[in-house]
Order: sequence, then structure tokens, then C-alpha cells
Amino acid sequence: MDSRLRGNDIKEKIKRKRTSMAQDFSNLPFRPCVGIALFNDEGKVFVGERIDTPGAWQMPQGGIDAGEDIKVAFYREMVEEIGTDKADILRIMERPLRYTLPPHLLGKLWNGQYGGQEQIWVAARFTGTESDIVIHTGHNGADPEFKAWKWVSFDEILDLIVPFKRDTYREVIAAFADIANT
Repeated sequence: MDSRLRGNDIKEKIKRKRTSMAQDFSNLPFRPCVGIALFNDEGKVFVGERIDTPGAWQMPQGGIDAGEDIKVAFYREMVEEIGTDKADILRIMERPLRYTLPPHLLGKLWNGQYGGQEQIWVAARFTGTESDIVIHTGHNGADPEFKAWKWVSFDEILDLIVPFKRDTYREVIAAFADIANT
């Protein structure tokens, strides 16, 4: 048998194996994450427009490091994503919320290690000034995530959020509605 054919057969088997392995995302774990509902004095919440997805807005969120306390993760993520930790924690949701990535993102985000996020949401009151919010430079070694930001009411937020996160945001809105209305 020609060694080139045998080599091509082996390459084809490897390619099929990689393809079949890459397509099975059903057993991927959820990424532990903190979500941040940061309220201003008017009861509006901070949202940022993602650099990597124009038109996609979200509240700050990020991974919880191994062994990290939720409050520590909250303040670290605030600094990494919006450049300040000027906030007082008002409430931490008792149960985590999960969302699954849509098929076109599975295997692409977080080095393909997770099928979605399991988020513990924290409501906090912003205690700084708008000049404290700095989104255009990375903080704590993190790359910037947002290209723009604004304060919005809970009534506006679902129209800004990517569809696969909307159910999670509905639950966050329900859990923290009393804070938004004060």
C-alpha cells in the first residue's frame, strides 16, 4: 500500500475524531461567576456595551476564582470591568442562576471549557462619582470589556441584553426590583 494513502487515511481518522469530540458539549460544566447589579442613587443600573459584540449590553460579570469569597470576587470584578470598587453591597441572591451558551458559542468562549455560566448576583449601591468609572483601560491585568456604558432602568434592560441571557436577567430584575424602585 502506498504510504501516502495510509498517511491520508490516518489524517482523515484524526480529523473525524477531533470533529466528533469537538461537537459534544453536553457535559461541559458551568463557569462560576459573579453578576453585578450596580445601582445609582436614581435606582438605575449600570450596563456596558461589550467591545467584542457591538450592540450587546450587559451588567458587569466575571468568573469567581477558585477559593474566592463572593464579596471579594464582586469587588475584584468591579475594578477589572469598570475601574472602581466604590459600592456598598445591598444584597446577594441566595441561589445561583444559570444560562447555557447558544450552540454557535459553545467551544469558543472560555477556551471551550464551559457550557455556560452559573452566576451569583450581587446588588450594590454605587458610592462614587461618574468620573470614577473608567472602562477603556484594563485593570488588575484584565483587558477592557466595555466600549461604552450608561445607567438604565430595569424596564429598558431586557431590550439591550443578548437573547440567551434574557431569562437570567428577568430573574435578576425580579429579585432586585425593590432596590430599583427606591
